[in-house]
Amino acid sequence: MTDKKKLQIAIGKRIKVLRESKNIQQQDVAAACNIEKSNFSRIEAGNTNPTIYTLSKIANRLSVSLSELLYFEKTKK
Repeated sequence: MTDKKKLQIAIGKRIKVLRESKNIQQQDVAAACNIEKSNFSRIEAGNTNPTIYTLSKIANRLSVSLSELLYFEKTKK
């Protein structure tokens, strides 16, 4: 697996953890960010490379800073 793919997966997992901890549905985040729910699902699954602007909109909807959204433990593999 490439470093890029690992990063996409880590970001997606972080978004999902934050979203679920706040009991927010995928469709609610997607709608607030003006993106399709299917695209948001791909972001959470790590199957797409979201822009920094998209990540910023997601962070705003989740009421976290962009740095908090991108804070995750680096895994060794």
